[in-house]
Amino acid sequence: MQHVYEGKTKSVFKLDDGNYLLKMKDDVTGENGQIDPGANSLMGTLEGMGNASLRMSRYYFELLRQKGIPTHYIDANLEDNTMIVKPATTFGDGLEIICRFKVYGSFLKRYARYAKKEQDLDELVEVTLKDDERGDPPINEEALVQLNLMTHEEFALVTDMTRKIARIIKDDLAAKGLVLYDIKFEFGRVEGQVMVIDDISGGNMRVFKDGRQVDPLELAVLVTQ
Repeated sequence: MQHVYEGKTKSVFKLDDGNYLLKMKDDVTGENGQIDPGANSLMGTLEGMGNASLRMSRYYFELLRQKGIPTHYIDANLEDNTMIVKPATTFGDGLEIICRFKVYGSFLKRYARYAKKEQDLDELVEVTLKDDERGDPPINEEALVQLNLMTHEEFALVTDMTRKIARIIKDDLAAKGLVLYDIKFEFGRVEGQVMVIDDISGGNMRVFKDGRQVDPLELAVLVTQ
């Protein structure tokens, strides 16, 4: 097993069979003492966060499998906070695909002149570069194509898949009395096919219950119990 990457919330290892092992960490991103899936800086550690992220990822990857949606997910081991996935090629150094159901966070900061906090959005999809140094800048379809990061066909496919997967997760959360405000995914090419990769956990979504934001540890319990 070869260590190949150290991320903010996970360590990545290449296995002898060519697949990859993701080791979830207890580190969380946020700002001003508030856990924030849209933040680029580590806020600190939260005991149990790695296991919570893995439990939610396993739950949603297996739900997507049941729905016939392919992902890079192979299996997960809750005892050691690891997930085995297929090898994937990212678009450039990685893109974050965000689906928004409510005006919140960075979207509100950018468009406060025209939008109200918690205003409904109709599955609005945004794409940002994974680039901490530049604050994960938004990028549009034309720029993605002209910079050779993605084709028009891939952009259409990723946008459609993002809405479909986000809708599945939104409906699943709603059945548990939870409201999904926004969620971000990462996509890659796996065995020549575009599919969702990385993880699907509380650190990648904003979820509310009775008007308050649910923290990732509580969310994992509410989703997977």
